[in-house]
This record gives sequence, C-alpha cells and structure tokens, in this order.
Amino acid sequence: MTAPGIRAEAPAEDSDDLDVEEALALVREPKDDSTGPGSGSAARGGQRHERHQATPWPHARDIAARAARSGGRRAPVSVSLADALGLVLAAPLDALTDLPSFDTSAMDGWAVAGPGPWEVRDEGVLAGHAQPGPLTDGEAVRIATGARIPADTTAVLRTEHGRTDTQGRLHATREVSHGQDIRPRGQECRNGDQLLPVGTLVTPAVLGLAAAAGYDTVTAVPRPRVEVLVLGDELLTEGLPHDGLIRDALGPMLPSWLRAMGAEVTAVRRLGDDARALRKALTSSGADLVVTTGGTAAGPVDHVHPTLERIGAELLVDGVQVRPGHPMLLARTKENQHLVGLPGNPLAAVSGLLTLAEPLLRTLAARPAPEPYTLPLGEAVQGHPYDTRLVPVVLRGDRAAPLHYNGPAMLRGIAAADALAVVPPGGARQGEETELLDLPWAAAGIGVCFT
Repeated sequence: MTAPGIRAEAPAEDSDDLDVEEALALVREPKDDSTGPGSGSAARGGQRHERHQATPWPHARDIAARAARSGGRRAPVSVSLADALGLVLAAPLDALTDLPSFDTSAMDGWAVAGPGPWEVRDEGVLAGHAQPGPLTDGEAVRIATGARIPADTTAVLRTEHGRTDTQGRLHATREVSHGQDIRPRGQECRNGDQLLPVGTLVTPAVLGLAAAAGYDTVTAVPRPRVEVLVLGDELLTEGLPHDGLIRDALGPMLPSWLRAMGAEVTAVRRLGDDARALRKALTSSGADLVVTTGGTAAGPVDHVHPTLERIGAELLVDGVQVRPGHPMLLARTKENQHLVGLPGNPLAAVSGLLTLAEPLLRTLAARPAPEPYTLPLGEAVQGHPYDTRLVPVVLRGDRAAPLHYNGPAMLRGIAAADALAVVPPGGARQGEETELLDLPWAAAGIGVCFT
C-alpha cells in the first residue's frame, strides 16, 4: 500500500506480481571482489551500513505481506465458537438446518384460528415446549415469543392488539392479516444454504449465526504463532532504572500488541546479549514468526545480523526508509518461518511492528487488508528529508492532531494515540490530507482481543 503523498522512488520491478525472489534481488546488497567470511552477507559490521540501501516504507510493507504467501498453505483447524473470534473462515458456513426449524411466534400474544372473536384455551404455549395441539376455527391460545405455532393457526395477535370481554372471549382491536407475526419455518435459510463464504472474518455476529445454525465449532485459518525474543543485558524486569540499567518496555508491550493483531504468542524469552542463546532460540523455534527486540544495528553486541548469516537466513528487508525504526529487518529463517527484527527503542519497535509484522501476520491469518484512509492534519509536521515518518496522532472530529513525545525512545505519545500518521519525506502542512494507520484497539474493531 502506497501512502498518499509519499515521494520515495520505487524500482521499476515493483509491480503487483513481484514475488519473494524478486524482492530478495531488490534488497540484497551488491557483491564486490572482497573475500572472507561475511562478504556480501548480513554480517558486515559497520561497513554494511555504508553500502546498504534501505527499502522504501510502502515497498517494505508490500514485501512483508508477500513473504507470508511464500510458504505452503496453512492447514485449517477446527475451533470452538468460544475461541474463534477474530479468525477467518477456511470453509463455508452452510446451514445445518432450516432457520427457524419450525413455525414460531414472533411476538407475545395469542395464536388465533379463523375470524374472531375467539374462545381462549386455558393452557398457554411457551418457548421450548413440545408441539401444541392444533387450533379449530374460533379458538385462540396464549403464546410466547419463540414458541411453536399450533397447527391451523391463522395469525398471532399481539398482546397490545387484543382484549377480552366479560365472557372471556378474545377480540382484536385492529385488523388481523393472515400469517401476521408468524416466523415460518425456513424464513431465514433452508438446510444446506450457504450462510457465509470462505474468507469471512469471525465477528461476534458470525458467532451468533453459527450457533443459531447448529455449529459447535467452525473451520478457520489458525492464528499465526509468534515467539518474542527480548535482547539486551541492560534491561530490568522490575523496579526503577539504576546504575545504567533501564526497564524493559517491549517485553510487557509486544505480546499484548501481537495478540491484538491476531497472533498467538507462544513464548516470550529474555536472552540478553548472548549470540549463542539467540542462535539456539532461532534454530529451535517452531513459530510462524519470531520477533526480536534490539540488536539490529552493527554494534559490538548487535548479534541479529551475524546470527541470521550463520543459520543461512535470507534477508528480505534490511532497513526501511522510515523514522523512527529504520534499522528494522525481515528475514526468512526457514521454510514457513520468518523473523522480524525490531529496533530496541520502544517507538521505533512500534514502527517495526506496523511496518513489517502487521502485514505478514495479516496475510498469514488470511485477513483482508484494511482500506487506507486519510484525514487532514491539525498542525504541520516536520518531515525527514528522505524517509517516511510515523507520528502518533489523536483523532478529533475530522482532523488528526499530532502528539508530542514522539521520539524513537518515547512511548508517552503512542500511549495516548488513536493512530499513526504517515508523513511523507519533506513533511506535511497543516490541513494536508495524510494517510493514517489505525492502532488495533483504537479502531474498536475485531482486533481488540488481548486474551
């Protein structure tokens, strides 16, 4: 998806039918005559960044979405209705019975036969009870909403539309039409009718329909499994920062954020700055996606690139033209598994989540891409000379108001935000239409799922 106003140049090969191998060719670094371990690979230390060309932001999102299609088809699973919210149907939802499965009363009142006035039976008809006896002309019986209609019933007379005289006979206070307030069998569907097609997102209403149609489980695309690896020796898990140590913000934040994007988080591991532990974690993981925090640059303890080289991973995206978060990366670590390397700064990590993890997870889960939309900015936003900027905003009426505290290490702005504004290189003027990326919970949609 290319945001309105982004002026980054895309390669001529960037077309709708670009496959993963073509994407690899576009993002691989050019080879030279140098020799030795790491030449032309992810393990280059400081020299890698001098020669590396980061991927334009919209192109990086497109690569992430396409990468998820490169593996084999994910086997559908049978999921109980209680666990299916937010999944996508992998088989049609066909009616298992007529709905309703018998003629039912649509209102509280009387079932009546023939023209009035009517003699009223002593016993009534309640929902959930056996088939009542048939009515004869001139006869009525009290009936509850949802109860089975007696045979030979002409109509249901609503409680507020009838009165009884001193002899106990029922009179209608307005005209009665044949079949009124009766839901006939099969009114909504017949047994075998397709209620919903493959690809339907399971919403609360879909769960209700499935239950009404007799389903206990649905066949759905499984949630993508994600493992989070928290890197860095400087991180504390409790208490106040001290002695050069800082609190880990990403360990508590990422699992809930990933669940809100529809993933199943299978593990959160804290590895510190340990290259061997990172390699062991990557080679032993069975997740669809591994997310790492920090270690994506070229410092002395930044082990992500060298480890990816050692395990033979393929870099699909190595740096993105976006601020914050430009050192993010996407790699294919094995068949049907990818890694998203997030920068260690918290807001930069959020940028990486929305740039690379969200399109990949969305595609794995077979969810449709959200429709892009724009709003005018409430004030001007300074841009980066060459890169896209993602700026936290709150939505106020028909405007997006930029928030302060939007530096790469800050979470104060994003914690109050409804969305991120996609600010093109060079910035955006006050009132300029700007693309917005909704946060999963701010859209009040199906993504609000933190369990």
